[in-house]
Amino acid sequence: MKSLSYLNKYLILYKWRLLLGTLFICFSNYFGVEMPKIVKNAVNDFLNEIDHTVEFQSILMLSVQLAGVYILFSLLKGFFLFLTRQTIIIVSRYIEFDLKNEIYTQYQRLNYSFYKKNNTGDLMNRISEDVSQVRQYLGPGLMYTINLAILSVMAIYTMMQINVKLTLIVLAPLPIMSIMIYRVSSKMNALSKFVQVEQSLLSTIVQETFSGIRVIKAYLREAEMQEKFDATSNAYKDKTMNQVRVNALFMPTIVFLIGLSTLLAIYYGGLLTYRKEITPGDIVAFIFYINMLTWPFASVGWVTSIIQRAAASQERINEFLKIVPAIQNPTEAPLSKLDSIEFNHVSFAYENSVDKVLNDVSFCFKRGEKIGIIGRTGSGKTTLLNLLLRQLDPTEGELKVNGSNLKFINLDAYRKQIGVVPQEVFLFSDTIRNNIAFGVVDTEVTEDDLVRVAKQAHVLHNIEAFPDKFDTLLGERGVNLSGGQKQRVSIARALIRKPNMLVLDDCLSAVDTETEDVILKSIAEVSNDIITVIVSHRISSLRFVDRIYVLDEGKIKESGTHQELIQSKGLYAEMYEKQAKDKQ
Repeated sequence: MKSLSYLNKYLILYKWRLLLGTLFICFSNYFGVEMPKIVKNAVNDFLNEIDHTVEFQSILMLSVQLAGVYILFSLLKGFFLFLTRQTIIIVSRYIEFDLKNEIYTQYQRLNYSFYKKNNTGDLMNRISEDVSQVRQYLGPGLMYTINLAILSVMAIYTMMQINVKLTLIVLAPLPIMSIMIYRVSSKMNALSKFVQVEQSLLSTIVQETFSGIRVIKAYLREAEMQEKFDATSNAYKDKTMNQVRVNALFMPTIVFLIGLSTLLAIYYGGLLTYRKEITPGDIVAFIFYINMLTWPFASVGWVTSIIQRAAASQERINEFLKIVPAIQNPTEAPLSKLDSIEFNHVSFAYENSVDKVLNDVSFCFKRGEKIGIIGRTGSGKTTLLNLLLRQLDPTEGELKVNGSNLKFINLDAYRKQIGVVPQEVFLFSDTIRNNIAFGVVDTEVTEDDLVRVAKQAHVLHNIEAFPDKFDTLLGERGVNLSGGQKQRVSIARALIRKPNMLVLDDCLSAVDTETEDVILKSIAEVSNDIITVIVSHRISSLRFVDRIYVLDEGKIKESGTHQELIQSKGLYAEMYEKQAKDKQ
């Protein structure tokens, strides 16, 4: 229950609805408890009328009156039960909505490093399946617990008014039923944890299959992925079937113990009737009360199981909700236009790694400069950009923006001044218009703005070739565009921000050199008064930069203009010669 205490804030938020729901449960159970009394009186009255050989018409009138009252009470009970569900169950849906929003908001707050550790399938499972388990506790679990408490008091009090000893005898099997169902439910809970783990694995496989379907088809690995899916699916099925087999004990246990209580009521009640201590109508009322109390008592074990599963799920949810993002916005103070960026003896090593990805990196660039960063695979280029965007913080040294440590400036204001084109282009399942306009938050995007940036990114002619032009709906991840077109739409998205720093992370790898030349010239024309950082493994992408930094094994080995680096006959010259040979 400790993990579920996190939900108390929501229960307090909706306390008046819950109190109203509790009041409706009281009314519903009042009419429910009164109904067996009507049956009791009817049986006793009929026996009395028959003994006195009253006319059939008189018996018929009595029957109609009793049936009318019984139906009225039944309708009132049903009406208040409906209102109960309209309050307590709806509260559970409201809390489910709030909790999912809280988790989603937390997911967006969490840092880059969090997503490197956790897979998408597990993240999805926690916000869907785990929240559904928690909702069961907040809805049916809460409703049945309140109902059990209120109904038990009302029904048992009424039964004891008839005969205390008979009440104790007929209720004796019900606690046994609760204990047995609790044992079954505990076993179910243990099995459900295994089912949840398998479900997370299954979700992950399905998500990865859909996302990587083109790679799977390209390498003819459909059969292997099918085998992997089948193996996980069968494991999920086996664990679910184990759960079903244990659950099969649930109803037979209830039916057996209901029958036992009913037999005790008839047998011992018959003895008491024979001794004139109770009436036949009292026995009938007892049978009604037994059936009335059966499900509430049975629900003790079921609700316990719900609570256990919800606690396990909420614990998984809390695990992420309690994570404090390592990188947060430290201030709301305004930030002036980006003027300079400085890496001051910056080093970085990933968690649980002794090797430094970046080691004592120092350099500076200012507004109006075009900076190129190049290096072999694994040299630290991407990590350097993540530090620049403050997706990560240095483990040593500091990164200064306009002379101030990046850790202490307004992070939101800083990122608003940056236009980023990532190496792995991501387009949303939306129109081209909305994908480009995604880069703008505070201002309205006009058609002229879209045309301008599409021209600068050299993608306007491709967009106009579509029948719907900018309103063309893209498939998942922009599947109906080529790799080069996706990269250029992503560049347009960055340019429409009118950024004060433009960061291109190897984003021209899917375009030919002619298109690359057009795009770079266009960017050079619009970036005279901003900082431009181009990261690439292709030297051709760095033709228009003012200064190039060569990264190798996490260190800056060389820096200078293109001509200076060629003349130095170092690593850059070696890469240049190798790429020149590859073109021939």
